[in-house]
Amino acid sequence: MKKTALITGASRGIGKSITSLLAKNGYHLALFGHNNIDKLNAFAEELRSEYKVEVYTYGGDISDSGFTIPACDDALSKLGQIDVLVNNAGIAHIGLLTDMTLEQWDAMINTNLSPLFYTAKAIVPSMVNRKSGNIINISSMWGTVGASCEVAYSASKGGVNSFTKALAKELAPNNIAVNAIACGVVDTDMNGMLSTEEKAELSEEIPVGKFCSPDEIAEIVLNIINAPSYMTGQVIGVDGGYI
Repeated sequence: MKKTALITGASRGIGKSITSLLAKNGYHLALFGHNNIDKLNAFAEELRSEYKVEVYTYGGDISDSGFTIPACDDALSKLGQIDVLVNNAGIAHIGLLTDMTLEQWDAMINTNLSPLFYTAKAIVPSMVNRKSGNIINISSMWGTVGASCEVAYSASKGGVNSFTKALAKELAPNNIAVNAIACGVVDTDMNGMLSTEEKAELSEEIPVGKFCSPDEIAEIVLNIINAPSYMTGQVIGVDGGYI
């Protein structure tokens, strides 16, 4: 039976690991990327060759509803259905709130939160018609407890968490599960601004003593997909015991 997934922010980091694991498990894919579309296209070709799955790529700004909604519609048309929607695309910002520009604030909310609405608006009706689906939003532990000098990021991810819980209640009667993963410190380019010394110090603060790997987050995504649909509305912490 055909299995399909749409993944945003699929060209690198967590999104790339999720994409690889789902392809390995036989999922046909629609992949969204922005700044690395050439890499995304090359990656898609590798997946087609190795796993014999359909892979469609979409390059554009996920914060632009004029791109995201039509692209989701096209992916749905090509794949026939979307069983799994993974909202992974996101940006970070570190700095004092008072130093943050209006443009930086808007970019944070428009990239980290608004696309959840855009993708859901495009994909959810078909899930409702089939009374089946799984939506997984990649969030952060800072969306749960907040972080100094990451106010905008924390606020956007807090919105992701609330969006997840509310949509889960709305879609539960249609057998559609909606959950989020509140990631801890993941070893991706997003944390690339940290020096070796800073990474070592931060690792010592994490009870398990290391950063999370993108592949570990991908495993959690697959576990959520395979879980009973009764598990919905959850913000699942994967932070090595940090919070």
